Amino acid sequence: MQNQAASKNKVLTILLHAVFFLSGIATVIIGQVLPVLASRFELNDLQLGYFFPAQFAGSITGTLMTNWLGRQGRLVPASTIGAMLMAVGIGMLNLGSYELVLAAFLVNGLGIGLTLPAINVLILERNPENSASALNFLNFFWGVGAIVSKPLTDLTASGTSLYFTAIVLSAPLAILSIAMFILPSPAESRVAPKSDSAEDLAPIWTNPLAWAIALFGFIHVGFESGIGGWLTTYADRIEGSAATHIITPTFLFFLLFVIGRGVSPAFFRYLNENQVILIGLLVILAGLGLALTATATFQLSIGAILCGFGTSSIFPTNVSRFSKTFGHAAMRRATPLFLAGTLGATTVTWLIGFVSERVGDLRSGMYMLAASIVLLIVLQTVLSLASRKPAA
Repeated sequence: MQNQAASKNKVLTILLHAVFFLSGIATVIIGQVLPVLASRFELNDLQLGYFFPAQFAGSITGTLMTNWLGRQGRLVPASTIGAMLMAVGIGMLNLGSYELVLAAFLVNGLGIGLTLPAINVLILERNPENSASALNFLNFFWGVGAIVSKPLTDLTASGTSLYFTAIVLSAPLAILSIAMFILPSPAESRVAPKSDSAEDLAPIWTNPLAWAIALFGFIHVGFESGIGGWLTTYADRIEGSAATHIITPTFLFFLLFVIGRGVSPAFFRYLNENQVILIGLLVILAGLGLALTATATFQLSIGAILCGFGTSSIFPTNVSRFSKTFGHAAMRRATPLFLAGTLGATTVTWLIGFVSERVGDLRSGMYMLAASIVLLIVLQTVLSLASRKPAA
């Protein structure tokens, strides 16, 4: 029986990582299809910017649902439903009106909100002794999916049609969802909440440090979503036409994002979490200096490389920092942490489009990214000092 349970656990872990890979494509594909949708519906930057709040509104709702399901000890069903909703949302991208495509991103976001927090918590709770490395490894798969999103769109999109793009992504998501539904989940009992434990009852959200970590996530996820969502369009404006070759700034950003997550476990042999985060933020700031002053694709590509590598390990390390500060059981009550990230993504991506439309220049909107990183450096300094004291 033990061998059978271990085997099912291994299969489940593989399926969760596969879903996380596809969720990486589903999350960032919004930025890759903006030029196609702009052409199809003749949209300006402000109108394009509304696709992001639509997706993130769904993601917020999904995150709240994940919180409820997590309290029931049903994170695997949350991941299963989330994968199917992503499949449905991506499949709706070819609908014939602007409003229906907004609805498609809402459904896709609902799936993302169910899936990403649930799988992060499942993997974290299975790896309590090496949570930072395990989460970086998991999010490595998300990053690989993010890399694939740009070339996948270039290869499968045709004119104003995303038919083949939708099929190639939604079909495997649906298959994985069905596979997780069929597979019995022996692991769920291992992560069921223990409501009577002292760790579970310890206060979290009365502690200002918890909200500081959540604020960090708000700003950082906003930065990641902003650059991931608008970089393709920004590169097209600099180049003067849509960039359809494989080695684009967007591809390089996500490539170095993945490489960074792949090598980041080695960093923790020599550096602590606060040092890794601060170094990453400084690398991003240098990259933005190049990207925001770029007049040619080559300079933008170097900036994108630095930004991708710098940001790669920050999100999972921040989640790990929250877990280590308040205990592994605290992840069952980490909904504000994940919601903060989603709200940050909504805010920054929309602000970029808003400023761009008002000023008449997308570069001006992209300066919201630089403001985000400066704020993060200040906040990280405060968190580093606070971490020297025990949590209240």
